[in-house]
Amino acid sequence: MTNFDHPPRILFLYGSLRERSYSRLLAEESARIIQEFGAEVRFFDPRELPIYGSVSDTHPKVQELRELSTWSEGQVWSSPEMHGNITGILKNQIDWIPLSIGAVRPTQGRTLAVMQVSGGSQSFNAVNTMRILGRWMRMFTIPNQSSVAKAYQEFHENGTMKDSSYRDRVIDVMEELYKFTLLLRDQVDYLTDRHSERKEKTSRK
Repeated sequence: MTNFDHPPRILFLYGSLRERSYSRLLAEESARIIQEFGAEVRFFDPRELPIYGSVSDTHPKVQELRELSTWSEGQVWSSPEMHGNITGILKNQIDWIPLSIGAVRPTQGRTLAVMQVSGGSQSFNAVNTMRILGRWMRMFTIPNQSSVAKAYQEFHENGTMKDSSYRDRVIDVMEELYKFTLLLRDQVDYLTDRHSERKEKTSRK
């Protein structure tokens, strides 16, 4: 039985600081769409987040990011493709989120959707990298994904996305993320219960 006690909680991370950041515009469009399905959304603003390791993890922006990740049931990562990979802006955010904070695991069992924008032809290098990172973060990355080519052509001046096959794919991705998040909500503890961790807990007694 799927638990509908509260809307799915979705955190959006994006990988660019430009004033007209297409990875942010894509994330904002995705947020509007998944809100229409019924989700609750929050964004992390990566400005003023220090480079990983340069300050204590008690820094307010680090704490904000970790609290948002813990709050979330699902996440959306949106990045430009830069030199065939994700940007350092997005990677820095992911680096600041540890696998565990005491007994709390800020990413384990969360659903994840990955999206990228490109200035040229369609590519999938960034989303492929994000899938690898999602696996290392013990997240459930959904099968569908979005890659928007020539992103500068795909948004109106007001920042909303033009009607196109790219936007149709974004709707598909958000619908899938919404459904997977609901379906996995009550199963996360069962699915992430591991023999090695049970053994470690037993050895401590």
